[in-house]
Amino acid sequence: MALLEERKKQIATVVGANQLELDCGKKSLAGSVSQRACVFCGSRVVLYPVTDALHLIHGPVGCAAYTWDIRGSLSSGPEINRLSFTTDLREKDVVFGGEPKLYSALCELIDAYKPEAAFVYSTCIVGVIGDDVDAICRRVSAEKGIDVLPVMSEGFNGTKKDGYKVACEALAKLVGTTDVAVPEFSINILGDFNLAGELWMLKDYYEKMGVNLVATITGDARIHQIRNAHKAKLNVVQCSGSMIHLAKHMKEVYGIPFIKVSYFGIEDMSDALYEVASFFKAPELMQKAQDLVREELKDLLPALAPYKKILQGKKAAIYVGGAFKAISLVKALRLIGISTVVVGSQTGNKEDYDLLKQLCDDGTIMVDDSNPVELSEFVKEKSADLFIGGVKERPIAHKLGLGFCDHNHERKEALAGYLGMLNFAKEVHATVMSPVWKFTKKGRK
Repeated sequence: MALLEERKKQIATVVGANQLELDCGKKSLAGSVSQRACVFCGSRVVLYPVTDALHLIHGPVGCAAYTWDIRGSLSSGPEINRLSFTTDLREKDVVFGGEPKLYSALCELIDAYKPEAAFVYSTCIVGVIGDDVDAICRRVSAEKGIDVLPVMSEGFNGTKKDGYKVACEALAKLVGTTDVAVPEFSINILGDFNLAGELWMLKDYYEKMGVNLVATITGDARIHQIRNAHKAKLNVVQCSGSMIHLAKHMKEVYGIPFIKVSYFGIEDMSDALYEVASFFKAPELMQKAQDLVREELKDLLPALAPYKKILQGKKAAIYVGGAFKAISLVKALRLIGISTVVVGSQTGNKEDYDLLKQLCDDGTIMVDDSNPVELSEFVKEKSADLFIGGVKERPIAHKLGLGFCDHNHERKEALAGYLGMLNFAKEVHATVMSPVWKFTKKGRK
């Protein structure tokens, strides 16, 4: 395949112990149609799961397509976050300014829905016309008596990763604004968005160990929990790409250490429990964690065995947003007999790719910030049987005639934890072994 010259350093093939030189962390190349998303997209990924807050997009109605109303994040209570509100800026507003429209919309929505707080997302066009979103938020906050927080997510040369940062900055304004005592063994979970209720499973695991959850930021989150998050003794960061800014802020301001974990796959899920127990240096927590893992694996490992036998030798391609997902996926696929032949992410760093190199077999293609043309060619070159990605990768897989598994926010199937590993094996098996593939070009060869 002929690669764009500027892209060659962002693609590498794993070869033994050779040093992997992957130039990551760069802005997307103009014209390459990156799989990345915009700053606003990144900010709403982090903030929209706050269930009792109002989320208002200050921009054209098209931006409101980026919402959580069709996604898998669940709530145990309020669901204001599943409503997609926008000021719907038109040509007239671009010329004369959209501040009156923003003020009116905020007042009307706060009166109607009585949220605990409001987030206002400033989109690209607002950055062009210069609306003073911060001033409007301060005015409405004073009049209505709730926090109205501007999320300055104008795009331009930014990326989804920049959106994570501005979202964390908005959350940081809430953290530490209440002061309620919590039990000794207390943690926050950062970066899990409660897709298909996964957070509730994790909460159950930690509670069985004797660990209390102060705040879940932001899956099934409540404003009052976020306000009191500074009382936790440890931040457990699931999606480091999206939440690392908040974790570092809380360490600097409140002295709360953080650890990075993944809840996907047997190995990473177990490590996430053990690391929390180790942090508190409490033998009783570690014993309960070991007992929990032993009990879960007693039924899980025999249940996975038939799938591994059938899937042995199949090949997968992975392209996801955060590299932490890719790392866990490689491990989980290996557990059921599938090797990874293509792997990449939108926001990975050198540390992520170095770890992926250690996990992958020789010949695996690794790619940072890829595009549809590259991904299609790599998948065909490696004769993958399965593509795992998000909503933008699904059409690539379907056009190539191979199975696709959703590992993004649209999914409705829990994939975290021990039950999630079994669900994952079932989904992969049903996808890869479907008889429909014999009718594709690849199946007829």
